[in-house]
Formats: sequence, C-alpha cells, structure tokens
Amino acid sequence: MKLIYQQTGRVLSVLLMGLALALPWGQANAVHDIRGLTGTTFNLYAFPFNINLPEGSSLQMWGFGDQDAGANATHTEGNGYNLPQYPGPTLVVNEGDSVTINLTNSGVPHPVSIVVTGHNVNAACTLPEDSCSDGLVTKAANVGEKVTYTFTAPEPGTYLYHSLDGSNPGLHVEMGLLGVLVVRPDPTTNTGRTAYGDGTETDYEQEFLYLLTEVDPEIHLQMERGHVTHFTNSDRFAKIWFVNGRVFPDLFQGDYNPLFPHQPYQSLALAEPGDRVLVRNINAGHDSHPFHYHGENLRFVGRDGRMLSSNGVVADLGRSDNTINSAPKQAVDAIWTWTGKDLNWDIYGHDNAHTCNDSDGDGFGDNLDPSLPTTYEHEYCADHGKAFPVTLPGAGDLTLGGWWSGSPFLGDTGDLPPGEGGLNPFGGYFLVWHSHAEKELTTFDIFPGGSLSSVVVVPPGTPIE
Repeated sequence: MKLIYQQTGRVLSVLLMGLALALPWGQANAVHDIRGLTGTTFNLYAFPFNINLPEGSSLQMWGFGDQDAGANATHTEGNGYNLPQYPGPTLVVNEGDSVTINLTNSGVPHPVSIVVTGHNVNAACTLPEDSCSDGLVTKAANVGEKVTYTFTAPEPGTYLYHSLDGSNPGLHVEMGLLGVLVVRPDPTTNTGRTAYGDGTETDYEQEFLYLLTEVDPEIHLQMERGHVTHFTNSDRFAKIWFVNGRVFPDLFQGDYNPLFPHQPYQSLALAEPGDRVLVRNINAGHDSHPFHYHGENLRFVGRDGRMLSSNGVVADLGRSDNTINSAPKQAVDAIWTWTGKDLNWDIYGHDNAHTCNDSDGDGFGDNLDPSLPTTYEHEYCADHGKAFPVTLPGAGDLTLGGWWSGSPFLGDTGDLPPGEGGLNPFGGYFLVWHSHAEKELTTFDIFPGGSLSSVVVVPPGTPIE
C-alpha cells in the first residue's frame, strides 16, 4: 500500500508540475517586488486551517491572516485576500515608520503573540482590556482576545516575526505562526530600488523572498486531534520542507493562485541577463538549511537586518558564495546577477543578426536606443559571435522535457516533439535554486519535492510577473 501511495504521489507531482510551470507566465510587470501588505497599521488574526500537499495529504496549520482583506496588498490579486495563510502576510514598511500590529486570536487553542527579531516591541491588551496572558517575553492573546503591538521600524533589512508560546517554545513556529517584515530605506532620502539606501551598492532590479521552513507532520496531527500539549523538541523529526509555504512543484505557481487558498506566495524567480536580483533569504525553521544557487555566486550584503559594512555607507564586508548556510531564525540579504560571462559562446547565437556595442567600456553591451533591438543589454561582448562549441545531438538522442526550448540560445525556440517545451515559451534558461541537503528535496520521502525551486533567465523584453 505504501508503494502504491508513493508511486501515485510521483505521478501527481509530474502532472502538477506541468500545470505549475505553465501558469506564472500570464501576468507581467517590468519589475518584481515582494508580495505582501504595505502601510503602518496591520490588523491580523490567528486561526487554524489545512493545506494540501501535492502527493494528496492534508496538514493542519495555525496561521496569521489579514482582517482588512488585503486593502493594502502589494499585488492586485492580493486585494480581497483575507484567509489565514502560511507563511503569514509579509509586512512591508519604511525605515522610521511607527508600526502598529493589532492581533486577534480567532481560534488557535494557545495564547498567540507576536515578537519581531531586532525590534523593541511594546504590547497592550485591547480586547478585552487588560485580560490577555503574559507570554514568555510579551503579551499573548487567548481565543477571543486582542493584543496591540507597536514599534518603530529601525534600519532597513529583512526580519522575522512569529508567535512565541511560553509553555511550548517552538510550537507556534512549527505550526505556522510566522511571517516576514521587510523594512525599506527611508523614501524621503532614498530614490532608487535599493536594499539599504542610495550609495550603499545594494541597488537591484528584481526582488524575491525565499522563506525556508520545515515541519514534522506528526506534531500537526496531534494538534488537529486536540492534543495541544503534545510537543517536545526532542522527538521532533521534520519530513516536509517548504519555500514560502509551498513545496515542489506547487511553489512554481503564481502568487495568490486559487489552487492554494492558504499559501499565497510562489518562489519562482525571473530575471533578464544583467539584472541585479535582491534575494531575501530567511530561515524561520528550527533546522539549518543550506540553500544553493546555480549560475552565479551571490554577494551577501546584509544579515539579520544589518548591512555588512565597515563604515555604515557601503556594503564592503559582503562576501561571495553559491550557498547560503542559513541558521535557524537567520535572515540573509544577497544580490544575484547572471550575465553569461565567460561561457565562451554567444548566448544569442553567432549567426543572429545582432551587435554588441560596449559604449561605457565595462565589457557588456549597452542598448542606448531601445527602438533598435540589434544590441542586447548586458551581453558579454568578448563572447559575441562565438559559435556554440559542440554539435547538438538529434532530438532522438536527447532527454527532452518541458523546460527545454529546443535551442541552447537565449530567446530561441526550436522544433520539438509534441508535448515538449511547452513550459518555456520564451526560450529562457532554467537554473535550479534548491536546498543542498538531499533529504530536503523530498516530501514524505517522495522525490522530487520539498525545497526545490528555480530561477528563469529570460531574454530581454520578456514580461516578468
């Protein structure tokens, strides 16, 4: 029976994978920002719910939801969204903002609270007045109670917020009561898209969140049965690994996809060659997660809400690596860029009618006139016109798949058998972003699953969702 179950799960994963990757191409923006809620006042509630996993199982979670139905959502499809979710709503504020979070416990059978890493948070019971619980480090709301948390957003960066139960530390994070706070530089003194401010060398074109968590489904089963005191860290054994609250292949589907009513955030990154991609990587779980990025190294520019700087101005202490070994509750801000430099062949095809004009001498093409598509922005000119170094075997000798466009050249599609290449309509390059711990690439021991994500390098001019 177990074998039949696992094989069925694998078939479902393959079928869902096709649907998953077909959807994100639908909507387009010039740039991508992290989805969530903006403002200075957030009205959240806590409530139990169930999520569905791709192999067919269901898992009870406790999560935060937006009582205001996404009126200040950063994505149009998030307007009207008010379900409890995993992870909780991403809160986006500005440096120096006075922030208020009103939290109501609408059904979680534990006192629920909010603590924010790196912030001095004040708490007050507001419903009913002065009747909530004293938690481990702050006020907590029992069912029907409300607590108001206030703080001033300090330095720009990426922070974790979560509930902390005094009697069972760690249980609330396990159950899903967590989310991300993004603090952007003061917009009155900073004009660019930057992680830590103008002049800090942390500018970016695209921005993506990678929130890593893991769960032990046995604990969730016990909570669902009402055994709310059944939790110890000593017998916890994770079997499911998430990125932004989803597992492969579900994590490729777009933000606020109705197939995942309680899991609104996807984790498929899209970028053009030369784009500076700000990756906000945060480990909200109990275990360490070595998250590995293919294609190019990342430059680490911040950690735990602090820029890696010796002088407070430039991120000069940043380092380069291809893996973020994120410790529990650690946030890392990094910048990733793919250019195709030194591949030693022209990624657009040596016989393609294009030029590479390096007007500023940085080694890369500059398309000064967008109406003239003969120069590709950020093409590495030293490789311009170089032929592909090998002769590709025939289609009958290739292992094809939905990601293969039929051509090794960016933006090019070739002749493919029916059913192949349908998930790569723009001829992009799929690069794997995934956990480097092999067990984390499974869901209930079924491969592929878990923390297996990707980035797609798309040709210039491609719409980016």
